[in-house]
Amino acid sequence: MSHDAQHCSFVLVADFDIDRGAQLTYQFPQPLGTDEGLLANLMLPDGAERQPTDWTVFFLNQTPFNTIKPVLALGSDEGKDTTEEGSNMLYGINLVRTKLDKTARRGAIVKAMAIVTRYPFLQIFKPVLLLALDDYFMNPSQDCLARLFDAVNAMDFSNMPVLTRYEKLIMRNTERQDVMIGRVEDYSNYTDPGTATLHPNNPPSTVPPSRPGHRPTNSGDSRVSFEDGVLMRGKKDRDSGSRNGAESFKSASALRSPTSPSEASFSLDGSAVWVGDESGLDQMGFVASASAASASSSSVSSVAGRGRRSTDASSSSSHGAYRLGEPTPSLAGASAAPKDSHFFHTAINYNEHLLPVKVPLSTFPEEVGEGSLIMLCTTFSPTITNMSGPLHPHLHTNGSLTPPVIVLFNALITGKRIIFLGHHKLAENVSNHVLAACALGSGCGVVMRGFIKRAFPYATLINREEWESIPGYIAGVTNPIFETAGSWDLLCDIGTNRMVVSKDIHMNHPASWSSSNPLIIRTGTLKAEGSVGSEEDVVRVQTKEGAATQKLEFAGRPDSADNLFIEDVLGAIASHYSEAHVRAKFTEYAIRFVRVAARYEEDVLGATSIAWPTAVYTERGGEKPRLGSGGHFSDDISAAKDLASNASRVEAWRRTDCYKLYQADWKSTLTTNPIQGFDLPHQLSRLRFAKSMSDGEAELIFRAISENLQTYDQVTELLSWLPPHLHGLQPLSFGLFHQNEAVRELAVDLFNELRGYPIGVQFLQALNHFQRYAYVRQAHAKEQRLKDAHSLAVPHSAAFMARTPSNRSESSLGGG
Repeated sequence: MSHDAQHCSFVLVADFDIDRGAQLTYQFPQPLGTDEGLLANLMLPDGAERQPTDWTVFFLNQTPFNTIKPVLALGSDEGKDTTEEGSNMLYGINLVRTKLDKTARRGAIVKAMAIVTRYPFLQIFKPVLLLALDDYFMNPSQDCLARLFDAVNAMDFSNMPVLTRYEKLIMRNTERQDVMIGRVEDYSNYTDPGTATLHPNNPPSTVPPSRPGHRPTNSGDSRVSFEDGVLMRGKKDRDSGSRNGAESFKSASALRSPTSPSEASFSLDGSAVWVGDESGLDQMGFVASASAASASSSSVSSVAGRGRRSTDASSSSSHGAYRLGEPTPSLAGASAAPKDSHFFHTAINYNEHLLPVKVPLSTFPEEVGEGSLIMLCTTFSPTITNMSGPLHPHLHTNGSLTPPVIVLFNALITGKRIIFLGHHKLAENVSNHVLAACALGSGCGVVMRGFIKRAFPYATLINREEWESIPGYIAGVTNPIFETAGSWDLLCDIGTNRMVVSKDIHMNHPASWSSSNPLIIRTGTLKAEGSVGSEEDVVRVQTKEGAATQKLEFAGRPDSADNLFIEDVLGAIASHYSEAHVRAKFTEYAIRFVRVAARYEEDVLGATSIAWPTAVYTERGGEKPRLGSGGHFSDDISAAKDLASNASRVEAWRRTDCYKLYQADWKSTLTTNPIQGFDLPHQLSRLRFAKSMSDGEAELIFRAISENLQTYDQVTELLSWLPPHLHGLQPLSFGLFHQNEAVRELAVDLFNELRGYPIGVQFLQALNHFQRYAYVRQAHAKEQRLKDAHSLAVPHSAAFMARTPSNRSESSLGGG
């Protein structure tokens, strides 16, 4: 889509006529060229007359039966190749209202108004729809539609930043309101504010203007002083010049501090983490004395711990929200009110009402509307959900103890037909559960795709044959007749907290191995499809003839990985963690599933086409050492258990379109990722979970990462794999305490490179005081050694102290 395409493509109005039923009254600015009766029934859900207000969501250009054919082209993208998944889809957000009127034949008037847009973040249009529908009730004419259409399309997106994939991942995984706040570019280079597509012929070539620091304060929060200190120290460099280049969104001279840390000016409360030229910090009034710093540190820790919505157990100083009662630090200017940088702030001027709009910047195409995973997990919590129906190996990866949400996840990725039923429930509630399910299956849009294309947030009887013909559909309904029809594989009743597996699921989806794919297992422990748990868990059901059937009944283990994962998620929800935190957990779960699937392909087929091949670190004489790759398992036993429990759903997933889409995405990733040549997630997993590691492997890991941090894009890719809920930079900070001097120096070089970027500064601020001091001390000592070597002077004692091997500790990478 072009950057000047309209925000609102159509405005629709539907009325309910007692004689003719649901009618599509107006289509503005032109007819859509699709079934008007279908649109009217989507806009006026069953039972709308019993609800004062309801919302529905519908999609267009999704399937052949809801593809629009307007007379006039919608934009410059019409007629182009739209084979890219979801590239031409339109999303509709609809408001329906019932107003009591004694003069009406049925005592009420029911009207609905919808906005059709190309943006998946539909929720931003809710406030203006409320005003517009009220306006239409008072003056039911096409002029109301024209005013709404013009007001929405006049919304200013010209300065809206377009984030790359890895910038989005960083933003969505942190609750800091100033994350990416300096990300201001010449946005005319981007083709569309709703996606992360960069025009190939017009790379960014200008340096983003720096924003001034916020008003001086005595805050003890390290997040404030660290970033402002770096930016103020680079002010002269920013004024002197900049470097152009499409490989980076920053000027190297502008955003890298030219000085080294000084131990003398480091304060333990974290106010001055990077030091050297402290003029900027002095101007802000930071406390320099150790006693004041210590007192400030204790107060920050206690208040910040209470003030954040989603916390991390690693450190009270890490990843928390800003202190309550204190303005959020911002780089946007001293006089401007702080704004959450997760959103682009604009406004819609409708009928002389200025409505503020917050556009989410980190949304992926598979995340539509306001579907909440917290809501989904709460509705189908294991303690209240009634599971019924036969067990199926594609769905019940832990037998009868498989958590309901995991059953739903398995049904989504294996292409089962799913219905969400909400009898006597709002259509909005049903729609949000469907949208949440799409986010669940796709790993919140980060990992897999193809779910929105087969989702129908609100479905009706009018076109039942059409949407039921879509393989693996995900539909939301309010009419209980769909339950008795039985044309589904999994029924999720949100009204009664039931989850029912179809009695015919074994007939529709037989679980059996193909004779053309013999089981070739390297570990010798993977069992055939349909087996879950240990061999003694499997009990074959005898037929009347005495032969064992293909159906397997199996018991589950309460301590299985899936059960522990759901317990962790529900614990986070009970502790009032945010929706973003819960989504991050499910993203990690989906990533882990794909990695296990890749290992399964290697064991069964001998190779995988969706991930790096499995390999371990090798170091042979006469050859260069090679880093490992592939999914990380703590040992062969755990790998065998994971493969056995996932074998059935992996085999089913490999037969779906979702798998083919992921294959294509992986092939593209190999050629487009900023960091090339090695499996970065594997190396970080080794740093996090390895029980032992040789000095050679540790050095090679840090060297490979350090040498691949030359551009802004490479930095953001690295940081996207180090989210706060996984303790941020902690795995890399272990290198600061390694027994090998080369590893420690490489870790310092790596952190020095991160310090040159504002987003890297924010991640460094999240380290605890011990890690930050170790970095500052060693970086300063290294700088001092370089100066001494250059002047042929005797190094200071501090430099010799930094060169001595560190004591072994639990955080050391030594071993092997």
